[in-house]
Amino acid sequence: MTFDLEYNSERPLMIIPEYGRHVQKLVNHCVALETIEERNEMAKAIVDVMGNLQPHLRDVPDFKHKLWDQLYIMSDFKLDAKSPYPQPSKEELQEKPEPLAYPKFASKYRYYGKNIQTMIDVALSWEEGELKEALVFSIANHMKKCYLNWNKDTVDDAIIFKHLVDLSDGKLDLRNSDEELSETKDLLKKRNTQGQNTATKTSYKKPHNNQHKNRKRQ
Repeated sequence: MTFDLEYNSERPLMIIPEYGRHVQKLVNHCVALETIEERNEMAKAIVDVMGNLQPHLRDVPDFKHKLWDQLYIMSDFKLDAKSPYPQPSKEELQEKPEPLAYPKFASKYRYYGKNIQTMIDVALSWEEGELKEALVFSIANHMKKCYLNWNKDTVDDAIIFKHLVDLSDGKLDLRNSDEELSETKDLLKKRNTQGQNTATKTSYKKPHNNQHKNRKRQ
């Protein structure tokens, strides 16, 4: 007795491999049925089988709708059966989505990040006064800290003020102000302190039960 081995490379392509070859064969058989009544009955049975094979999708909205769409896709849109949902078309499936707009950040000072530019735009919308001046100095201090995170050395306030002028199109200018920004050492100290606190929380381990008992005995 001889057996003819059937290799996957010789079998028809499965359109949705997740459901397996047996479901694909059921779909092909359903397409070939002669009467609409038979196709409708078998199509509903196939959808039930597909639902049992994908139980994690039961909580997904329009679960049944997705299964019916997949049934038509697996039939290469050749199935003539009545669906409780609008039948999808091959053109809709092959239609390419519109390209998403990629966020552009044209500033040459990328190390400040997008949030700095957003804060500057907010400051530009405020009326002149003490609150706006305080906000602008807070932005400048944050810029200095960002610069130090990138440069990790030191920076002169004049550089930060110049960058602020550039990022605000010349509308926020602190170069003639008598007030100075926070000291570099203070900003670096805060950064190091935050890093140490994070490391301490990460490395802490709860004492073993035996260690706890030994302390009680002592």
